Amino acid sequence: MVSQGLDPCLALLRQSDPDRYAAALYLPADKRRDVAAVFAFGAEISTIVDRVSQSMPGEIRLQWWREVILGHRDHGDHPPALALMDVVLRHSLPVEPLMALIDAHVFELYNDPMPDRQALEAWCGETVSALMQLAVMVCADREALDAAEACGHGGVALALTEIVRKTGLDRRKGRCFPPQEILAAAGLEPVSWLSEPTGEKHLNVVAGMCGLAREHRAKALAAIQKTSPQLLPVFLPLATVPAWLSAAEQSRSTLFEQPVLLSPLKRQWLIAKAAIFGLR
Repeated sequence: MVSQGLDPCLALLRQSDPDRYAAALYLPADKRRDVAAVFAFGAEISTIVDRVSQSMPGEIRLQWWREVILGHRDHGDHPPALALMDVVLRHSLPVEPLMALIDAHVFELYNDPMPDRQALEAWCGETVSALMQLAVMVCADREALDAAEACGHGGVALALTEIVRKTGLDRRKGRCFPPQEILAAAGLEPVSWLSEPTGEKHLNVVAGMCGLAREHRAKALAAIQKTSPQLLPVFLPLATVPAWLSAAEQSRSTLFEQPVLLSPLKRQWLIAKAAIFGLR
């Protein structure tokens, strides 16, 4: 349900991505809605692929977004699309990363396994990292190049954390995000990851994914130290990554049955703490 009086994109984030919504509140008022429009687009695309049960309806909806972004179709009264195209125009944002993000999410509509770590990191970069880079361009275009490394590693860390959180859902849909290297180290293959009863081998895969997420978060934090302080709100969702990963590891077998849960109050506190004292 959209909150009355709240900007549509902020309302969408509040419902579908509470961590990004909380982080957006620390942005300057004149940047908040525009950054929210960028991240609301990402949330919309993620929602599409999670909501459909077959590939064709997902492909049709993703194609609608492609046509809107390229100017081949009117966005009608769709608030996120209207807001996104307005932001793209006013900030001269490149549309190529938006198109690449849509194309990357097509992977989730089919049952092809993620081939290797390089492909997984590239997928994370084309989805979450790209959104962070666009948000930086909205906040301070001249700082965009300096923040490329922070966006790259930060986006991968956040995307991997989301994959871990959604392990159960992805397995039920036949998606195999863990790359071959991590699966092989645990004694599994894509087919056995998806079909065998969950046990220690599966938990070792989750541990490997968590370790990879922590590795990228550490690199992101080092890179963030070199960026302008005004960009910190873009990176604030990274404050919740350790807690999410710990919760996933502690949930053990229930991770494969239901999404990982973390207290909204705790997440808000972690983001607020990072906004005041910096990311650690």
